[in-house]
Amino acid sequence: MIVDVHSHTWNFPQDFSSDFIRQAGRARPDLKVDLSTSYDAYRNSSPHDTRTIVFGGKARLSGLWVDDKTVAKLVQADPERLIGFLSVDPTQDGWEREMRDGREVLGLRGIKLMPMYAGFSPEDERLAPLWCYAETHGLPVLLHTGTTFISQAPLAFTLPRLIEPVALRHPSVKIILAHMGHPYEGECIVTIRKHQNVFADVSALHYRPWQLYNSLMLAQEYGVWNKLLFGTDFPFTTVNASVDGIRKLNGMLEGTALPRLDPLQIEAMIHRDSLSLLGLNQT
Repeated sequence: MIVDVHSHTWNFPQDFSSDFIRQAGRARPDLKVDLSTSYDAYRNSSPHDTRTIVFGGKARLSGLWVDDKTVAKLVQADPERLIGFLSVDPTQDGWEREMRDGREVLGLRGIKLMPMYAGFSPEDERLAPLWCYAETHGLPVLLHTGTTFISQAPLAFTLPRLIEPVALRHPSVKIILAHMGHPYEGECIVTIRKHQNVFADVSALHYRPWQLYNSLMLAQEYGVWNKLLFGTDFPFTTVNASVDGIRKLNGMLEGTALPRLDPLQIEAMIHRDSLSLLGLNQT
């Protein structure tokens, strides 16, 4: 079984501002990305037994707003394979009510935060109720970390180390740093090594193979393969493409003396039971 911890659903283009859509062309300039999130397309590009964490996103600053009902509706269509996360933008009024409704009314089982996209720091005191709520109800929290294509999203709020005060105050909350914090992978790796409750996902990285090779080699040298979770960032890429890209990383080293990534650890990461690690294995 493969667990994809990082997949999106939304209504395109309704859930985006025209400015977001325009800037999204910089996401993968080598490839025109289709921002629609057809679930059939997702399933057709994934092994049959793939289980998936899916979420939308809320970030008024960047022009993205997906109602949590959109996520809940998709989960209801395939509850055996889908686990939904709610999303909040703490810069906007009513976010605490949306958080409670996401879990208590819609049945969503985790939280997705977009700090740089919405313009807040993960350690912002406004989020104290969120971290307490997550701790009380066993909700894992996945945060976007790393760069973006959106000009107005502040890089100052995306650094992996910003999660450390939260991890110390709430050691029982499972926290996932998305995209290994790229291009701040080193900072991400030392953060997940320090804190037992903090993990990183490898979503949306395989199409930068040299960068991903170096990032995974850092993880190998620091001994934190076990803290890396498989993810895709669909629709920016797919499960099959991600698995194939990760498995090919050592192939580009042929004819060199560069160290190889441990193939057993690569397979262990691809097939990691992330749902158990995050406390989501029970329906």
